[in-house]
Amino acid sequence: MKSSVLLAAFLLLPASIASAGQGIPLASITTGTPVKAPVPGQADLPASAGRPGARTTWQWPLAPRPPVLRSFDPPPKPWLSGHRGVDLGAAGAGAGVHSPEAGTVTFVGMVVDRPVITIDHGGGLRSSFEPVESTLSVGAAVARGEEIGTVLAGHCPAAACLHWGVREGEEYVNPLQFVLDLRPSILLPLGDSR
Repeated sequence: MKSSVLLAAFLLLPASIASAGQGIPLASITTGTPVKAPVPGQADLPASAGRPGARTTWQWPLAPRPPVLRSFDPPPKPWLSGHRGVDLGAAGAGAGVHSPEAGTVTFVGMVVDRPVITIDHGGGLRSSFEPVESTLSVGAAVARGEEIGTVLAGHCPAAACLHWGVREGEEYVNPLQFVLDLRPSILLPLGDSR
């Protein structure tokens, strides 16, 4: 009977674990020992990312909660191409962009051909948003939820969108870890099934 329960538990694993391509030790399922299961896009995140105690108190930079059009997909090496943030669907050009957390504006200007605004949230965390038109200037203090600018067209080919990137120190991290709980679902052992 116990092996059929284990088989059923394994078959019900969430896709984020089952599709990761790494086996889960049977002992961890039966004993309740925590399992570190990889989550796509989180392989090289710092210890705080998407784990117990992770900061999920920030708010979305667009309202209402936007769809994620393109996920965080960091490159394996810093100099390679990749997607170092997320693209969020905006209601259209001119949609208000809000600071996800309090901070200080550290950059407002053009990067390549897009207007960018960067906010330092303290603790080594900085958010950057593009393409965003803003009237704020470097040094301006912003509150959580305060409008920092408006989305301009041009980043996503088919729809208006906002690119949101977050750096922790010099490392790009998944911005969604600050607004969603990205920890993988882990099945806990059932009671004695004898």
